[in-house]
Amino acid sequence: MNAAQGEGLAVVLDAPGAARLVPHTPRPPGPGEALVRVHAAGICGSDRELYQGNRPAPYARYPVTPGHEWSGTVEGAGEGVPGGLVGRKVVGEGFRNCQVCERCHVGETTLCTAGYAETGFTEPGAMAPTLTLPARLLHPLPDEADLTAAALLEPAACVAAAALRARVRPGDRVAVVGDGTLGMLAVQLLGLGSPAELLLVGARTGRAALAAEFGATAYRHHRETEGLGGYDTVVEAAGVPGAARQAAGLLRRGGRLVLTGIPPAGEAELDPAALVWGQVRVDTVFGAPPAAWAHAVRTFARGLLNPLPLVTHRLPLSEFDKAVALVADGDPAVGKVLLHP
Repeated sequence: MNAAQGEGLAVVLDAPGAARLVPHTPRPPGPGEALVRVHAAGICGSDRELYQGNRPAPYARYPVTPGHEWSGTVEGAGEGVPGGLVGRKVVGEGFRNCQVCERCHVGETTLCTAGYAETGFTEPGAMAPTLTLPARLLHPLPDEADLTAAALLEPAACVAAAALRARVRPGDRVAVVGDGTLGMLAVQLLGLGSPAELLLVGARTGRAALAAEFGATAYRHHRETEGLGGYDTVVEAAGVPGAARQAAGLLRRGGRLVLTGIPPAGEAELDPAALVWGQVRVDTVFGAPPAAWAHAVRTFARGLLNPLPLVTHRLPLSEFDKAVALVADGDPAVGKVLLHP
């Protein structure tokens, strides 16, 4: 990626596969907005899709500065924003909801009927020195918060949405399918419900020890689950072909399935007849509403959620291309990749 000359640089995707560094000029915050100095921005599979051009058209707009997973410190506040926010460590919601439609009024902001708009996909993201966004989307962190770990609170919020839907009760048998960032965070959050069993099914056996540290009682490779079943709740967090079907197969009759991964469009995953006969309850997650963000931030602030062990690479923003390649190559040693402006 060619780097332009300048003191502060931002990544811009002009089109799929066409990334460049451009001089960055902070946008002063307008009424109701805050200016955040970015500490770190994470890369996930959706950023890879944005780069490759296979993210569905309504959910991408070029040119765009990517970066929807981030942490930082508030540097400025516009009119109507409490001055006490300046200097605070923060993370922020990505969905730019309208706040006035029926879905927004009941707290389902990811279903806003005004249309899809999200930081890093259709709006300027955090792969830049600063980010300006509505202050109402910010979640303040404790002064002692580790901003590197906090950069993973966006995926943690998505998992928190799944955990809230899962409604795990003490003594439940719970399974998570997928040992990527979402799956590993799901283990931590679901473990807070005191399940009797917490199984992690994945493709990277090297993560078994870390899964145990996070609260998993067992780990199984996804090709070695024959004979397993009877779980009260299963959270699917892999988003690969066959994962949803495998997750459903682990449930007891009347169990709850929560889908967080997004498989390729058109994949034949679930058998409707089997869902009906088994009286399976199915929930899905796309993004995180405010309640899920609050849950993730609260557990992080109280030391109950620690995403830091998932970070394996920290690179300068100028190595965006390398970071995307690391995420895409499937190396089991690669966990969360962070970029620092």
